[in-house]
Amino acid sequence: MPVSFLSNKQCENYGHYTGAPSPHDLARYFHLDDPDHALIAQKRGKHNRLGFAVQLGTVRYLGTFLEDPLAVPVPVLQSLARQLRIEVGSRVLAYRAGEQRWQHRTEIRRSYGYVEITERQVGFRLTRWLYALCWTGTDRPSVLFERAVTWLVTHKVLLPGCSTLERYIARLRSRVEERLWRSLGRGISGEQQKKLENLLLVPTGSRTSPLDRLRAGPVMVNSRSLVLALVRLSSVRELGIRLPAAARIPATRVAALARYAGTAKVGAILRLPHPRRLATLVAFAHCLEASAQHDVLKVLETILRELFGDAIKADRKARLRSLRDLDQAAATLAGACQILLDTGLPDGELRTRLLEKIPRTTLTQALEGVQSLIRPADNVYYRELDAKYRTVRCFLPALVENIRFGANAAGEPVVAAFDWLRANMRRKRPGNDAPREVVGKSWQRHVLRGDDSVDFHAYIFCVLDELHTALRRRDVFVAPSWRYADPRTGLLDGAEWEATRPIICRTLGLSADPEPTLTALASELDRTYRAVVDRLPDNPAVRFETTGDKHDLVLSPFDKLDEPASLVALREKVAGLLPRVDLPELILEIAARTGFTDAFTHISERTARAADLPISLCAVLMAEACNTGPEPLIRGDVPALKRERLSWVDQSYVGDDTLTAANAMLVNAQSCLVLATFWGGGEVASADGIRFVVPVRTVHAGPNPKYFGVGRGVTWYKLISDQFSGLNDITVPGTLRDSLILLAVVLEQQTDLQPTQIMTDTGAYSDVVFGLFWLLGYRFSPRLADVGGTRFWRIDPQADYGLLNTVSAHHLSLQKIVPYWDDTLRLAGSLKLGRVPAAGIMRTLQVGDRPARLALAIAEFGRIDKAIHTLTYIDDEAKRRATLTQLNRGEGRHSVARAVFHGKRGELHQRYAKDRKTSWARSAWC
Repeated sequence: MPVSFLSNKQCENYGHYTGAPSPHDLARYFHLDDPDHALIAQKRGKHNRLGFAVQLGTVRYLGTFLEDPLAVPVPVLQSLARQLRIEVGSRVLAYRAGEQRWQHRTEIRRSYGYVEITERQVGFRLTRWLYALCWTGTDRPSVLFERAVTWLVTHKVLLPGCSTLERYIARLRSRVEERLWRSLGRGISGEQQKKLENLLLVPTGSRTSPLDRLRAGPVMVNSRSLVLALVRLSSVRELGIRLPAAARIPATRVAALARYAGTAKVGAILRLPHPRRLATLVAFAHCLEASAQHDVLKVLETILRELFGDAIKADRKARLRSLRDLDQAAATLAGACQILLDTGLPDGELRTRLLEKIPRTTLTQALEGVQSLIRPADNVYYRELDAKYRTVRCFLPALVENIRFGANAAGEPVVAAFDWLRANMRRKRPGNDAPREVVGKSWQRHVLRGDDSVDFHAYIFCVLDELHTALRRRDVFVAPSWRYADPRTGLLDGAEWEATRPIICRTLGLSADPEPTLTALASELDRTYRAVVDRLPDNPAVRFETTGDKHDLVLSPFDKLDEPASLVALREKVAGLLPRVDLPELILEIAARTGFTDAFTHISERTARAADLPISLCAVLMAEACNTGPEPLIRGDVPALKRERLSWVDQSYVGDDTLTAANAMLVNAQSCLVLATFWGGGEVASADGIRFVVPVRTVHAGPNPKYFGVGRGVTWYKLISDQFSGLNDITVPGTLRDSLILLAVVLEQQTDLQPTQIMTDTGAYSDVVFGLFWLLGYRFSPRLADVGGTRFWRIDPQADYGLLNTVSAHHLSLQKIVPYWDDTLRLAGSLKLGRVPAAGIMRTLQVGDRPARLALAIAEFGRIDKAIHTLTYIDDEAKRRATLTQLNRGEGRHSVARAVFHGKRGELHQRYAKDRKTSWARSAWC
């Protein structure tokens, strides 16, 4: 490992002032209290008293003494002189040449308890603290260096030499790495080691190694692709890699090694030392099982969706073709019914008259035709599904053999039926003891025969239908997995929840007992109703229309605000002052100003750098943000822009973690600009999606005819602050509802800005979203496109809300919330602490039909906040305009992203993994 990891500038700034301390730091480190004044008063001469004070403040602030004790910023000298009532003159400045400064250092060390790092107890404590940081995290050495300096200053330990501390941290990280490699390699048998090593060997006659084949996931959605994905999963399991539980290896460290094995070339892995190579392969095999299992279920979910969707389409086509026959048969039966209903005919002659007019053969044919063409209301389209049995038969044996589902109470019948299929799939005559709890009413006519036996084909499709629904709701799950895992895993529970409950309630501002919170919220809703009603006569934007017996509330759209001539002139003047700059020059300037390229560290060798690395990084970001590839940026005469250099940088430095860290640096830098503070304070953010067509074969894109036509695509869902900075983004298939990912994109953002008001368009909200956002301390403020169709909920059915009585007929029941209040708090606390994935929880809560009781309670809670928001939205024009302004900021930023992402007609051509940051998302930085 390289020992020197600090830049020349960092070494120069170490133990020195880099500028004037902030007012906060002046008050914290350079304020002299009474004991300080008493000690300073013992010094003879003003220059000694001021010099002593300066050295005392310096060692408090920097953790070391300066060679020139008075080489401090002017504000520091003025602050201390003012406290000591001393004028700074030439005599005072003579302190730097006196001998007293050396005695003062010794006295300060003795009086204030400053010690050297060489003391055994100090070194032991620092080593233990830093060792824990290295073991549990993946911070780069420069970050550890800064944390070590902070620890030394806090614990009154004089800073050692820069190179001394640098070598100390390098040796410590090396020890941690070696321990990690030994821990991962411990317990791996010789046979397992041989299997792992064989992954790197290219067989004779082949161009790829087994490792390359394992890293390649499915790219198509069909039964053959699913079988290959199951074979891949089986191959990973055959390695038999299990991490030793006693080692307690942090998941972040294992994931970092696995990422390296997943992207590095086989030759690079072969060149690693044996302990590290073995540890890297172990981590890769351990993490790959979850990824491979995710790929299997992703393909399965898509196949099932297409299977049942195609059955519906086939049924519709068949019905369209048979409409003429159905009409003829219906007309015949209608004629027969007219004869039967003729009251002028005696009952004894009905049959004779009927058969005289309509022959028995014709009537029988009409009846048979209608019976064959009519469909039940709960049709499951089994006839069309059964025609696809060969497709299902291709992958089902391998599926039941390799996948083991877990389930909650709602999914247990599905798992039981799936297990029965595993035991009977390969039998010629399956038993008749199939679990029947999974067979719903709509499937019973197909699954259960007249003799109470089970139709095996129909039972398979019934189980797959229920499995598809259960996967979508997360009633069934697998482990290990990073998307299809049990969403309840990690919820605060038992003694841990009892101990954490007070902290969660205090943090979120909620009460452990539901009554105070619900009473306060109900009172707020009532006050809001009455305040809005009182101002309705003076609100020209709101009117009521009556259609029949229905009363609708109508909210008038905004009138266009004409821009004053001064604003138009100012815009033109500013546009004329702005220089025309190429994107490469712009991103290089931003890199120089913010240093965001420092966040890009090597995927394995965290300290590995290269000459002109920022230039290479900016080129890679430009190539992928513009979607042009590296070709336009490759320069054979510039080492930093050669093809091999850009390829190495892209593979080794650009990843999810480094992109997130770099984005955080950019957001923080922009928030410090004076101009950005005029736009907003960072308390407001909006979320919206931008759609991209994906013309290549990939399982991570979805259909959406509205945006992608007959093709497939993805949605880039972005969280944007009121300072025009991108806080977070998630990439999802084009079919996923925005409300399922909105909470995740807000909770998982890692910048210093912490917005509390979240704005979206109409399609991103639901009652559950309102409830969860309020519980987590956010004010959810979606734009309401159709206020007339929005329900105005009320708690008190007897309350008189004047003109709003006609539109507020829907009543809330607080008794739906009270029994599940503790579970609601537990879920909110788990989300706040990051213990459970927000996207998985939203899938569980927003299932559409048959939601859980907890989901109903949260939705009922959300309706209260939704009613308050709706009322204030129609009452406050400024709120409506602010919401529209913020959403327009997001749309404007998306327009910039579209313009930058111009290559390949703005289409995505990468087969990326879902929920990973994609290359075109980097256009946000350009």
